[in-house]
Amino acid sequence: LAPYVLPPGFVESSCHSRIFWMKLNKLLLQGKFFQLEINDPYAGPVLLDEKLASRCGYVLSEDVWGNPIFRASVLGCHVANEADELFSLTVNIRVSSYSSMRAAVTYTYPMYCSYSSWASREIVCEENYMEVSVKTDVPAVSNDYTVAWMSALPETQNVAYQVWQLMFVSPSGRKRIMVSDAAKLGYSFNNTLSRVYLRAPYHSNESDVSTVSGVNMNMVTSTSMYRQRWLLLLIDTTVSCPVDGTSFTDTTLTWTVPSFIPTLVVQESAFMSKNILMGVDGRVIVNPEEKNFLLEHNKTHIGITIPIGAEGGKLKSSVSGGVYGVIYSIDLFLEHTWTDADWQTTKYTVIKSITTPFMPQIPTVINTTLPEERLFNVAFGHFLPDVSLVTVAIGNVPFTLREAQHHGFKIYETPFSNRTKGFILEVSFDDPHVLKEYVNRNETKYILLVNYTVSVGPEMTLYYHAAEVECVVADIEIPEAVGHCDEENLYLAIPTFGLHHYWNLYLGNKLLNQHVAITNGYLPATNSTHLILQIPLFSVGVVYEDVSFQKIKARFDVALRKVRTMETLQMFSVSCNFNSSAFISKLCKRSINKKICDSFLKLRTNSLIFSVCHPDGTIMVSAQMKTVPAIDMSKTRLRDSSCKPREYNEGHAFFKFHVTTCGTSVRFEGDYIIYENEISYEKEILPGQSIWKITRDPDYRLTVLCYYRAKETLVLGAFASDPSTSPPSGSGTMVPRSNTAVYRRIRQALNVVSRVSKDETFVEFYEPNKAIVKRPLEPVFLEVELKDKSPLDELYLENCWVTGSLDFNSTPRWNITVDG
Repeated sequence: LAPYVLPPGFVESSCHSRIFWMKLNKLLLQGKFFQLEINDPYAGPVLLDEKLASRCGYVLSEDVWGNPIFRASVLGCHVANEADELFSLTVNIRVSSYSSMRAAVTYTYPMYCSYSSWASREIVCEENYMEVSVKTDVPAVSNDYTVAWMSALPETQNVAYQVWQLMFVSPSGRKRIMVSDAAKLGYSFNNTLSRVYLRAPYHSNESDVSTVSGVNMNMVTSTSMYRQRWLLLLIDTTVSCPVDGTSFTDTTLTWTVPSFIPTLVVQESAFMSKNILMGVDGRVIVNPEEKNFLLEHNKTHIGITIPIGAEGGKLKSSVSGGVYGVIYSIDLFLEHTWTDADWQTTKYTVIKSITTPFMPQIPTVINTTLPEERLFNVAFGHFLPDVSLVTVAIGNVPFTLREAQHHGFKIYETPFSNRTKGFILEVSFDDPHVLKEYVNRNETKYILLVNYTVSVGPEMTLYYHAAEVECVVADIEIPEAVGHCDEENLYLAIPTFGLHHYWNLYLGNKLLNQHVAITNGYLPATNSTHLILQIPLFSVGVVYEDVSFQKIKARFDVALRKVRTMETLQMFSVSCNFNSSAFISKLCKRSINKKICDSFLKLRTNSLIFSVCHPDGTIMVSAQMKTVPAIDMSKTRLRDSSCKPREYNEGHAFFKFHVTTCGTSVRFEGDYIIYENEISYEKEILPGQSIWKITRDPDYRLTVLCYYRAKETLVLGAFASDPSTSPPSGSGTMVPRSNTAVYRRIRQALNVVSRVSKDETFVEFYEPNKAIVKRPLEPVFLEVELKDKSPLDELYLENCWVTGSLDFNSTPRWNITVDG
């Protein structure tokens, strides 16, 4: 049968450093299996396996690109040798679609090498064997017998093979064995026309490991002996090869080989380095510096430094422990030629395949988002070409690349520097899978949650990487309210955009919803764009400020707060000025008791009081005095006689004071804290001739009350008061009607109990006889209970104070109530 014709580009071969080099194209072997057979010219095909390879000088591996590589020494088994100058080797390449190699196709590939410039000693350090060949001097033979001698040479060589012996020197001692026995130990020894060679496996029993200039060397010390009756030939066949010497940084790898090896050079003084060559992937690099390679040497070391990722090597992506990283591999060789006194010339060749450890390369997410275009633009990299994007999950929703494109996402590759690439993802801010969060005053935070799944390396290992990208855009317009007033109402118009989505309206600490609005008497109305709130003048929440004789300013506030954080962003206010007289007249007419108000206005000796209770505890009072005869308004006072009116005229007096001053008392009634003071007039007494005194002024006394909710501080409104119809009241006091209670108080009767509550509910109380710490203006909830059920006894709270000590006589003290 005619041999199969090799596919074009399937095999590439060369010959250098006295080694056959053959490379197979992995692309033509995809999905197939192959074997190599060494075609022996006498015995036929011999299947190549690991044991045969190391003994016969063969190497079968892959280059950094994954192409199968076969190397063979020209002194290897089954190599045809013509006068140590011409060498040939035939290899059978068997290719099958089945792992059992059935139905295999066999391609025959012959290789030829010529090599005549042999050094006296040549050492080759291959990946799986060490080889040393030494030149021997053949005795001169006359020309008459040259042809006959040459014809008899093969037989002579066969006989000579039988009488060669090897002497090994190792830490365990000396060992002399026949060549045939050495072959059983994995060694290969033979002689050619002009050379003797020994091939040894690494780490054999006869080998030793020593450190030379910091590099571990595997060494076989041997002497080859040839004995005949008239001849004893001793040849030093010692060989030593480096087994490590690699080191790495984040950016470079360095390979170090000793430049001087003591076991190979007896006289160091005669050692002289002649030439150093380096190569990559079987090719000599003439000018290493042009490729950023660094070749250095000194008396002890030869160093080759390669940038990780340099041309000639290969970066490969990998995943280790769920982490993405890269591995860099490169095939190097070093050829060092030297001379010394014992050997004329030594050529020392080392072939080294170097792979870096796994180097983590955490991918980066580069945010190049364009806020003005409302578009996320995210680059994900840097990756080697052997990485491909499989899926992306946006907001925990997975999309294949086709599904993502169909949905409207844009995904495409982009090249980066250093021969890397990345993946660009574009997602609109308005995509439903993008999270949105209202932040600050008028900004939206758009959040893109993306989880990448990529396929890594030829193994297609899946790698996952989650990323979160944010972009804050000022794209929310905070509403502005518009207000106005009429004679009876205040109006506030608020845009409805964003309400209940970003913001809520609050009246004090209460959410201003439909129920609260109606409960408080507001009239809400909405159209397509605004909420219009109608607030009657005397509604809850209306604040009265700048109270004077001429005007009263009414203000209504609504807070715009964030839905989640309750942070107040804006206060919407409407305020208007009203004529004081007209305002008070309207107030009186709105009084619950219309008859009292009407009769009150008709009285000759009447008065009208308007008070405003501010949330900060400030009280403003405008008192209208209509008495007959008229009184001097400058002489009106509060309970504390030093508190005089700030403004006054013939018919009005205006007071402003705080609930903690001017003798103001406090009491609790239901859910309210009630502060009370009194406006009185200092009468003028005329002297008389008898014990009787004459007063020219009428009796004048007005009560001022302010109601505050126990949990809130809200203005509740105004009220009218008439001394003739308003009974006197105290701060939680009862006027004693019998002496029994006084008597019991003097006796300190046991049926009177006092406690301090922790809050206004009077459910949980402080323990007795323990100090209670309170801040200034913080309310104290005191309960004094009369346990006696007698209807003749009543409780009178005379003095109540707080102090910093349990001693009742300690000072200073701060009064809560004085004289009831």
